[in-house]
Amino acid sequence: MVLKRKDLTETIREAVENELQRTKKAIPLVERLKALGDEYAKYPRTGEKADKAFYDDLGDNL
Repeated sequence: MVLKRKDLTETIREAVENELQRTKKAIPLVERLKALGDEYAKYPRTGEKADKAFYDDLGDNL
């Protein structure tokens, strides 16, 4: 592995610039959650109530 011969200031500047570029390219959390919500909304509602008895019944089948 060959290391670049840079001083500490230049190394930190490069790291900050790289992180800034990565952050600018990232999809905002609101958009990621919207996509997740849209996917969830595709499934039909069953009308069943997920109460304690429902979860207890799931556990009995293990």
